Amino acid sequence: MSHSHAKTFALTMVMCFLVVAVGAQPHAVSGLLDRLPEKSQQPATQKFNQTLVRGNNEFALNLYGRLRRQEGNIFFSPYSVSSALAMTYLGARGETAKQMASVLRLPADQGEATALFGALNKSLNGNGETRNYQLNVANALWGAKGAGFLDAFLKAAQEAYGAGLQELDFENDTEGSRRFINNWIAQKTQEKITDLMPPGSIKPRTRLVLTNAIYFKSAWAQPFDEGLTQPSDFTLGKGKKVTAPLMKNTGWFGYFEDSDLQVLELPYLRNELSMFILLPRKIDGLPALEQSLTEERLSVIESKVSPGRIAVSLPRFRITSSFGLIEPLRELGMELPFTEVADFSGMDEKKNLFISAVVHKAYVDVNEKGTEAAAATGVGMVPTSIPPPPKEFRADHPFLFFIRHQSSGSVLFMGRVQNPLQ
Repeated sequence: MSHSHAKTFALTMVMCFLVVAVGAQPHAVSGLLDRLPEKSQQPATQKFNQTLVRGNNEFALNLYGRLRRQEGNIFFSPYSVSSALAMTYLGARGETAKQMASVLRLPADQGEATALFGALNKSLNGNGETRNYQLNVANALWGAKGAGFLDAFLKAAQEAYGAGLQELDFENDTEGSRRFINNWIAQKTQEKITDLMPPGSIKPRTRLVLTNAIYFKSAWAQPFDEGLTQPSDFTLGKGKKVTAPLMKNTGWFGYFEDSDLQVLELPYLRNELSMFILLPRKIDGLPALEQSLTEERLSVIESKVSPGRIAVSLPRFRITSSFGLIEPLRELGMELPFTEVADFSGMDEKKNLFISAVVHKAYVDVNEKGTEAAAATGVGMVPTSIPPPPKEFRADHPFLFFIRHQSSGSVLFMGRVQNPLQ
């Protein structure tokens, strides 16, 4: 293969999450409460592996259980949802805080949650190291001019999430403020997420907007060859067939199978992140898989994945998803934060704030782009003796997938493909 025509498989995924927190209540009652707790002094280097990540992943699957009700393909970033709501949790008090901790599976100690998220965010952002892939997590606070947020709240948000406060004139320039925030989101996501906040999403009485953006782009550690991609049948859940481009690759990949399921792990460059694909044996088996998937079962599946020689067929696909998340979060038990009896006095010492909107938009593009240098990765894994016949992993019917940060175990992105042509 010539250098000019060599290509690898590259994955670009972008997600952005917004909490429009928080409209002022018309009959607010002020009250001086305890200040935001100090950040936990316990070291948080490895603790997130057991405490925070497990809770985040459990919340991810619980939320997916609500989002999967909609038809078609789905893609979202549970980590971004958790991160943005965790910033809001910093300022929650009383029963409001208890509900958020329960639904988000966060530690009841807000200082501990802050320290754990801070350590995890630094790990995801690479701790300042140079990497040959892009993974960036960014947070920001956008406050109404003169709103008077507590220094302790702002300091904790800055230290754990890198979320500095920028004041905007929501009251007199709501549309200008909306465009300003949307421009920040577009810039942080390489222009993949635009106009996240629709017209009217910011109102004159809005006091605070919290945003999180996460962007990931990488080539595979063992790339696909574009020249092998061929049109093939993809059978939809109800038996109808469509013709979709299926990419092909044979190599040594993480693999697990049982009577109901095939699982494939495709690592990215440096093996620091991987895509896991969960393919039901039955063409119409995705709903049963979605119904049965829990954090515990997912952990068991991941533990059973081991290297094997696999012949992979995987469709190209591109998904854009948008969600309003208030109703799914309410169904999970988070009621008070969205009502006028919410208590976010940890933000400004007043009980006059509540979450007025939660908006989430995500984008993923899977295609064959890259360089020949990446195509050489993984050659050393081929045994010198005659290799055994490969097992076949043919994703030609609906499947589930997620992107996992290896060292922490965090599920950063999650979705399903019901029709790669949609």
